[in-house]
Amino acid sequence: MNRAIKRISDDYNSREGLCAKKEHRDPVMIPHFSNHVLRHTFCARFCENETNIKVIQTVMGHKDIQTAMDIYAEVNEQTKKESFEKLAGNLDIFRSGKGSTSK
Repeated sequence: MNRAIKRISDDYNSREGLCAKKEHRDPVMIPHFSNHVLRHTFCARFCENETNIKVIQTVMGHKDIQTAMDIYAEVNEQTKKESFEKLAGNLDIFRSGKGSTSK
């Protein structure tokens, strides 16, 4: 996999370099990356969208969920904000028809 990724990015970068030179612009190059980067990206995005940690553990094939949580569960400011907004919406007892105890 890593060799295939390298061949694809090298081919792209080579072509992009030539095109950019012909078009008198700066090339937009793909940095080197590995299939592990793809796995890391997938798991980080999966952790942002899945709340069941056992599902994450099973999908990622980790013996211990702590591995996935320590390595892949990144929190950025946008994700944190969205998580609190979702929580606030789920806990909103003041919405009409929800949480009302009066009859």
